[in-house]
Amino acid sequence: MKDYKVHTYEEAIDVIREIGFLPLAKLIPNYPSLDSITAKEHWYTGSELDPWLWRAKFPGDGSAAYGKFVKKKSVLLSTELSPFIRAILGSPLSVEARYQDGLMSREAVELFVLIKGNEGIDTRVLRVEAGMKDKEKKKLFDNVLLELQGSMDICVSGTKAKTNDAGEKNGWSSTSFETMNYWAKNHRIDESQIEKEEAKMKVRDHFASICSNEAMKAFNKIFGL
Repeated sequence: MKDYKVHTYEEAIDVIREIGFLPLAKLIPNYPSLDSITAKEHWYTGSELDPWLWRAKFPGDGSAAYGKFVKKKSVLLSTELSPFIRAILGSPLSVEARYQDGLMSREAVELFVLIKGNEGIDTRVLRVEAGMKDKEKKKLFDNVLLELQGSMDICVSGTKAKTNDAGEKNGWSSTSFETMNYWAKNHRIDESQIEKEEAKMKVRDHFASICSNEAMKAFNKIFGL
């Protein structure tokens, strides 16, 4: 596999388009991650070369879907590959149907409905509206967000700065979420019905053409290829 080195946001987009799947941190053996292909001295600097800031730009401009889709870890998916990976990890059933079948928690359905009703909702606002603001409910809230990302029902839409009453930035930015359907529609991504086996074949062929045997074994396990 190529030894990728990225210096700018535009170069990172090119890599995502080429390989289709880019974790933020090391996840797959003998496979790149955003932190492995960028200069460590640029991280958390707040400059235009800061990959930590890029993560919020990718989903916003449609360069990549972003979320904790795999192993509860943050990954970037190219617009070409994301519909096929969603066909593997997701479900053709609605959230409500999965809940009725015992495949989804009640809390996940409630959070999904809130996000669908306010696409791009700030995590802080979402937690309050979900009635999970109390400290003892934070773990449940985080787990439900992971559940919805793992099934690719939602994705990160970007980050929102915390501001005071005067509109001035006051504190750390927080993640915002939207439904995958909304993200795909906004960026004109065709998510017409894709059969799971067809998706597996597409994903398997893609990674087989770029990966080492060790990386391919990891992808086989993750996606059931």
